[in-house]
Amino acid sequence: MRVFNFTVDPGDAGKRLDVFLTERTGLTRSRVQELIAGGKARAGGEARDKHYRVRCGEEVVLELPPPEPAGPRPQDLDIRILHEDSHLAVVSKPAGMVVHPAAGHREGTLVNAALFSLRGLSGVGGVERPGIVHRLDRDTSGLLVVAKDDRAHLLLQELVRERNLKRLYLALVHGVPASPLGTVEAPVGRDPRDRKRMAVTSRGRPSVTHFRVLEDLRVASLLEVELVTGRTHQIRVHMSYIGHPVVGDETYGRKGRLERELGLSRQFLHAYRLRFNHPFTGEEMEFEDPLPGDLAGALERLRDMTS
Repeated sequence: MRVFNFTVDPGDAGKRLDVFLTERTGLTRSRVQELIAGGKARAGGEARDKHYRVRCGEEVVLELPPPEPAGPRPQDLDIRILHEDSHLAVVSKPAGMVVHPAAGHREGTLVNAALFSLRGLSGVGGVERPGIVHRLDRDTSGLLVVAKDDRAHLLLQELVRERNLKRLYLALVHGVPASPLGTVEAPVGRDPRDRKRMAVTSRGRPSVTHFRVLEDLRVASLLEVELVTGRTHQIRVHMSYIGHPVVGDETYGRKGRLERELGLSRQFLHAYRLRFNHPFTGEEMEFEDPLPGDLAGALERLRDMTS
């Protein structure tokens, strides 16, 4: 392991920690941020985040681990394979699992699991994202299609672009929409006040979400939601935008009494159905994944409360 050790001089005082270390080490800023997120940077003897402003005379230390083998390693993890052929697979991701390696999540991802469980993955997504055609949030469970060869990957991406890969979700939201059927059409992009969040903003990309009320439970409602476009956090942002945030969503909604009564520790959002034509055979394919235990249990408790 290599260790960088610096003392902040007056000219650098006040700089963000990631900027300071990028300038001093010659590493890329993204690599520095990854190391900071992994707890490898200290300033004044304490681990800091990338936003920390360094102070004159302060000692800043960065640990650079030895190089990792190229690409994620296969890991025997909890994913279910609903379908696999020579070109693609459909898998069910549990809540709490990140889809691909990123800063702070180098292992334990869907990619690690797929490398272990599937016979080959496409390389179109690069070494960190083999086979990944579309994604789910960490705390959203459910179905994903994974490409096993490069041609399949490109054809599946085309299905997504042409809106021919149908992605349906089950979402429990606060309150009951005024209409049993609805469409939210509002641009989604980075929140200008908080870059870690997404928001409906005029600078966002066009985004469309359809929803249908499956069950009116008075204080909340169970929706079937269809993603037409696939922006980051789109369903969560759009539901919050129309005043019906996803139950359990701490980022775009609220986590209070209802969540405690239902025993929910994550957002109630599950990708339960995928429908598409196989990119090589043309066969119509449809897969369904029932609610996992935590969400099914919360829904039953809510039904009992409101019956």
